[in-house]
Amino acid sequence: MMARPVLEALIPPPQSVQTGVGAFVLPANAVIRVPAEEAALVQTAAYLADCAHLQARITLQVMPDASASQIALRCDPALADLGAEGYRLTIDESGIVIAAPQDVGVFWGVQTLLQLLSLAGVQDEQVTLPICQIDDQPRYPWRGMMLDVARHFFPTEVVEGLMDLLALYKFNRLHLHLSDDQGWRIEIKSWPKLTTTGGSSAVDGDKGGFYTQEEYARLVAYAQARQITIVPEIDMPGHTNAALASYPELNCDGQAPDLYTGTEVGFSTLCVDKPVTYQFLEDVIGELAALTPGPYFHVGGDEAKSTPMEDYRRFMAEVLPIVAWHGKQLVGWQEIANCPLLPGSIVQYWTHQSEMAALPPDVKLLMSPAEHAYLDMQYHTDSPLGLHWAGYVSVEDSYNWDPAAYLPDIPAEQIIGVEAPLWTETLRTKADIEFMLFPRLLGISEIAWASPARRDFAAYSQRLAAHGSLLASWGINFYRAPQVPWMEDV
Repeated sequence: MMARPVLEALIPPPQSVQTGVGAFVLPANAVIRVPAEEAALVQTAAYLADCAHLQARITLQVMPDASASQIALRCDPALADLGAEGYRLTIDESGIVIAAPQDVGVFWGVQTLLQLLSLAGVQDEQVTLPICQIDDQPRYPWRGMMLDVARHFFPTEVVEGLMDLLALYKFNRLHLHLSDDQGWRIEIKSWPKLTTTGGSSAVDGDKGGFYTQEEYARLVAYAQARQITIVPEIDMPGHTNAALASYPELNCDGQAPDLYTGTEVGFSTLCVDKPVTYQFLEDVIGELAALTPGPYFHVGGDEAKSTPMEDYRRFMAEVLPIVAWHGKQLVGWQEIANCPLLPGSIVQYWTHQSEMAALPPDVKLLMSPAEHAYLDMQYHTDSPLGLHWAGYVSVEDSYNWDPAAYLPDIPAEQIIGVEAPLWTETLRTKADIEFMLFPRLLGISEIAWASPARRDFAAYSQRLAAHGSLLASWGINFYRAPQVPWMEDV
């Protein structure tokens, strides 16, 4: 790809791009200079070197406080107008500078540089980049994806590989759906049968599994190194059959149900009237909160069809203070909007607008409309994977919507961001996950990061065509959507 057009292929598109005349040639073994006393930037420089080798096939050297370099990373308080996550990337004849008011902004600038390096490609052990200045910042602070590891379990290496791609496209939240009727996926040491019993099952009788607390801690650390916050979810009071099968005392009748391997919803519920239920939740939330440095805890709360609304409200009135006691900000599916919520709580919208009408102004809204953002929906009627209860979601459908205009009664400032859930009833392998996420996830990245004025499907499809070549070169099993003019190497 020619030097200047690589700027037009960036996903998501930057807020501002100014181009100059000429190009800068980045040689092999180029030096990255970073202040030695800035530990976060030193880590980001090492990350840049690793990813440049893996993604763009170019070797870079990290030399803190080097007297001469081709790439410089630095924090600059003078750029405060770019916001907490904004950055400036400058390429001129002398080299590349990524500057930002905070280190997180430098990290996102590095992702833009990695895309430029990958899109431009290596020729004669060097990469030619256009002279330019990019000023960029995100539209929303929450740019997320949810992975359901309860219906089918996915080991840590699959989740880590996914996080590498999330970071490249500037996602900063990974919501892990850790429990459901079909399986319990996180070790709770005070309630060990949750994993030995509840973790043994999966949809269709497939192999179960769970994360030990040590494995979960490694996932959290891996995420932190990529500026991604892990958001753990323990669904309640419904979607709880795996827990009920593990501990019969959590059932109102004291009897343990059989493990469940189907896909129907709404039949299970924790016993709202038993004190042991709240001791159980105190222990589970406490252990998981202690393992999770991020500020959020997701309590699910959806599709509790077996819990009468009065009982549902009583249950949530007990649960919300537990979450707050452990220092976490509550997140829940939109059904929790039926309950009095603490200021700062986050309601995740997914379908039907009725519950959103009375959303208090001190509660934030996370947008995940199923007909656009649920990436487990089939692309079309012949798609081999996925469901279609919310309709068929093409690449264009997942791109052509605006979070701020979707719920007209909700003020735009109440929307905290966008999240793309991936439920796994029909997904068993890493390749299955990739096929359903890509390329639609790239469109979600544009919705979450770029202003609506920067988004146009015709232009996006051209950008996507260029990224198809990258995904193919990285071995990603993505869907070749007919709306996209894929290049010959795809």
